[in-house]
Parts: sequence; structure tokens; C-alpha cells
Amino acid sequence: MNRSIFERLFNIQENGSTFRREILAGIVSYFTIVYITVVNSLILSEAGIPFNGAIVATIVTSAASCILMGFFANVPIILVPGMGLNALFAYTMVQGMGLSWQSALSAVFVSGAIFAFIAFTRFSKVISDSIPNSLKEGISVGLGLFLMFLGLEKGGLITKSASSLLALGSFSDPKVIATALTFIIAISLFIKNVPGSFLITIIAGSIIAYCLGIISFSGVSFKGMDVSSYGDVFMSLSFAEAGRFDFWVAVFIMTMVLVFENIGLVHGHVNSIKRPGQYQKAFQATGISVLISGLAGSSPTVATVETAAGIASGGRTGLTSVITGILFIVSILFIPVIKVIPDSAIAPILIIIGILMMENIKNLNFGDFSESVPAILIIAMIPFTFSIADGMAIGFIMYPILKIVIGKAKEVSPVLYIIGVLFLAYFIISTIS
Repeated sequence: MNRSIFERLFNIQENGSTFRREILAGIVSYFTIVYITVVNSLILSEAGIPFNGAIVATIVTSAASCILMGFFANVPIILVPGMGLNALFAYTMVQGMGLSWQSALSAVFVSGAIFAFIAFTRFSKVISDSIPNSLKEGISVGLGLFLMFLGLEKGGLITKSASSLLALGSFSDPKVIATALTFIIAISLFIKNVPGSFLITIIAGSIIAYCLGIISFSGVSFKGMDVSSYGDVFMSLSFAEAGRFDFWVAVFIMTMVLVFENIGLVHGHVNSIKRPGQYQKAFQATGISVLISGLAGSSPTVATVETAAGIASGGRTGLTSVITGILFIVSILFIPVIKVIPDSAIAPILIIIGILMMENIKNLNFGDFSESVPAILIIAMIPFTFSIADGMAIGFIMYPILKIVIGKAKEVSPVLYIIGVLFLAYFIISTIS
């Protein structure tokens, strides 16, 4: 590779990084999020999309979106189909509302068009400026706690309990042992600032899992997979059901979730690399990627929380995202191999990233309950409801209510009042539908 070309394209040195660090961060980002190719496809198949076609749609959407983010916004944000939004697509829009999956893809496309309109007009800045810092910090911390929760659950360290909501996983389970051992390796490497610590963790975690009999490499093939069914998925969106009320309810709910979830995620990521000036372009790229999702045949993308893995590995520019996108393209040849990477190798990375994101809680003003309580509700409800959108909604509704109660209604911008009402409508419409 000609490093000078990439230096000019991404201003690597100017942004405090190196070519090697960006490549490594892109690889780490990929291995941290690659599980989405299988998980998202399984959920999309529940909506009726052919499984192999859903895998290709997920890969195409993720690759195109990451590369777009890298070149357009020059930030290391990873865009892939969002967990929760894929469930909304399959279980609410298709199975619950009775839309065909082709119509649901059209709803994704329309939501993307509305999202892009907001992102490319002054509405984006107006909305962003209207959100107080306490809520933004609450979102960042809530996402960190959510990521930590996902890691603990994925690694088996916490599990469902018959007598309570959660319980400690059993150390008689090889998966739990593998996760614990891999976490010790991961945190040791991270504390010592070992280059490529997360990538080493994934490799070491996979070896540990193999030694404990959790995974097997027998039957792994490098022949790739049949992609012919993707012809039935690509550009298959249909507006035949656009006259139905449920179609527009689905568009409303999805747009609400997309806009406000990504506001929180994008803000958190650009602030973590100390490049808040790139927020607007990153937000715009996210809007365009949702349009791509509908055309490519997938549920919509989000600026995933796993982006923090690449950032923690030193990624500071769009080259990180581009490398991740390229690896998604290549991965179509290695799906059987990717499936072998165990959860116990990924979970420790998610836990560490979650811990890092939670440090922002120190920025909350606990002397003013009207500021701290809505933020704390967001922090608690994002992981406890297992929904970023629901957690944010509760905080955004409570903030203006508390300000009114203490006689500080004028501190709340008109836009934030509208956002609060829209989130309340989101809950009402979701309940009715």
C-alpha cells in the first residue's frame, strides 16, 4: 500500500494516529462486530428473507456503509445493521403489523430519506443543540453500561435466574471459564498498552475456547457460500402497502429510533476521539447508510457501540472504517470460519470498552437533580430495557417534566419539548400497534 496516499486522504498524522494503528484498529473493529453477519441474518430470516440472501445483504450494507463513513466523514465509526432495529423490522413490522418484508424494506428506505433530510438541513444542528449536556453524557454512560451488560451476557458471566432477574454464571460451564481467562488476558494487555491488545485477545480467546472444547475447527470450509439467493433480496423493496396506516406507523417509530439513537451514538464517538467538528458529516453519512440498507435488503444501520473497540485500539480516522468495510467484503469467502469465533473471545473486549465509556458519569451535576435524574434514568434504562431507544425516551420525557416542576420551564428549549412529546407518542403508538 502507498501510505502517502492514505495520509493525504485521511490526514492520519494530523489526527494523532499512524498508518499501522489505523489498519490494526480496522481489523479489531471488524472482529468485534463481525458477529452481526450471522445474528442479523438469522433475525431477517424470521421476517421471510432467504437466509443466505440476508447474510449477503448484511455484508453489502455493512461494507458500503463503513466505507462511506470513512471517506465522507473521515472518522472511525462503524456502521452495521443495529440490534433492536432488526428485531423491530422482523417481529414488529412484519410479524406484528403484517407487512411483507419487501414493504418493510420500503419503510426502512422512507425512514432513511427522512433521516437524511434531517441530517443535511439545519434541523440536525437545531436538534443537537437543544439536547442538554447532561442527557448527552447520560447516553454515553448508558451505552457503556449496555455494552458491558452485553459482554457479561455474551460471555455467560451473567445469566437468567429462576429466583431473580439475573444471576452469576456457573464456573462449571467451560464458556464462563474461557471468558474469565480471556478477560484476564485482555485487561492485562490493555493496562500495559500492548499494541494490538484486542486482536491478540480475540486470537488467545479462540485458542482457549478450542482447548476447553467449546469450539471445533472440523468442517470449517474456505469455499465461501452460495450467494445466488441475494438476487431475490437486492432492490426488492415494494410500496404496495404504502396506503396502509401500519406502514406509516412503522416509518414513524423507526425514524424516531434512528434519529435519536444515532444522535447519541455519533456524539459519543466523535467526542471520544476529540473531533466534535466531524459530528455533522458523520451524522449525514449515517442517514445515507439507512437509505443503502433499504436498497441492499437489510434492516437499518446505526453507528454501533462496538465502534469503541476500534477507537480504544487507536483508530482516529476514516481509514479504520474503510479497512473494516473491506474486511466485510472479503468475509463473504470466510463465513464458515467467522462462525467459529466464540462469544467468550469477544465478550471481554465489550466489557472493557463499556467500562471506559462509563467514566463520563463524573461529568454529571449531581447537585441539580433536575439535570442528573433524567441522565441517571437513561443510564439505568438503556441496559435494563435492553433498548437504547426506550432508555433515551424515558430520560427525554422526564427532563422537561422535572424542569416544569421546579419552575425552570424556560431552561428547556421548544425543540426539546417537541422531542419529549414525540417520544411520548412513540410509546403510545408502539403500545397500540
